[in-house]
Amino acid sequence: MTYTTRDERDIDVQRASGVAAEAASGATATMEREVHVNINQHVLLRDRQKEAAVSVRGISKTFKKPKKKLFSRKPVEGEKVVKALDNMTFDVQRNEIFGILGANGSGKSTLIRLMSTLLITDEGEISIFGYDVRKDEDEVKRLINRVSVEASFFKKLSAIENLLYSTRLYGGHGKELRPQITEILVKLGIPEDRVGAPLEQMSRGMQQKVAIARAFLTAPVLLLLDEPTTGLDPRSKQDVQKFVRDLRDNHDATVILCSHDMDEAERLCDRIAVVDNGRLVAIGTAEELKQLVAERDGILAPTMEETFIALTGREINDDGNVVEAA
Repeated sequence: MTYTTRDERDIDVQRASGVAAEAASGATATMEREVHVNINQHVLLRDRQKEAAVSVRGISKTFKKPKKKLFSRKPVEGEKVVKALDNMTFDVQRNEIFGILGANGSGKSTLIRLMSTLLITDEGEISIFGYDVRKDEDEVKRLINRVSVEASFFKKLSAIENLLYSTRLYGGHGKELRPQITEILVKLGIPEDRVGAPLEQMSRGMQQKVAIARAFLTAPVLLLLDEPTTGLDPRSKQDVQKFVRDLRDNHDATVILCSHDMDEAERLCDRIAVVDNGRLVAIGTAEELKQLVAERDGILAPTMEETFIALTGREINDDGNVVEAA
């Protein structure tokens, strides 16, 4: 620009300086706000880490089913009310393997579905790392993954193809993804020459291992395992249990394990909640539960099975079904 007088030039320079100063001031304020936000986010994350990983407060869940006549598919008047969970309260600590031990129909799977936002409580609240499962559903979903006894896959695709697909849905990508998936599958006991085989050609035990690998690849902060070793052979059970320990020890994950397997709960879990008919009967380490029964009932060195029977009045067979104690 050409100036006709020195005064015009000086005035323009002053204006430019003012604009620059204002921009600098704005940039400084923006940086201060960003730093403030980052500090707040850091404090928020730190505060959430101090909280329990899972907090369950007074939850209840009831299902209503139409009544049916014996040997008839037609419903009759009225509904059958089933109380799956009844005023249950407990906490799970960060980096803990927490067991929920009970028979089939005791409310274990309902509890897992509530935690994973698949069901809504009738009463009470559940929070995952400080996030309410009802109000903060999206945040909760980012923190968890669930493995159930019946995992769903594309059966015509191979294990590695299924895992590549699901991992990319969670944002995973890169050349290292395929070898990473292969390494995890091998750690779980699937031979390397079988990772490319269609899932429909794999045993149920192998498919369950693929389901656990899929959950691990999404890097969950909380892993919900609903009867993950049911129906597996002893070697496959050991592979899965070892992997769960490694996940907790090396990846700072919190694990909730639903099971009716007494030995598995005792070997794997830091603490165990015994549930029966939707109610929390007792909670503690395996040794604490045994000591409780020993002191209360005078049983000398009770096994975990004897402890469960004493606490619930029920015996569980290998399939997880109740056998009334004599």
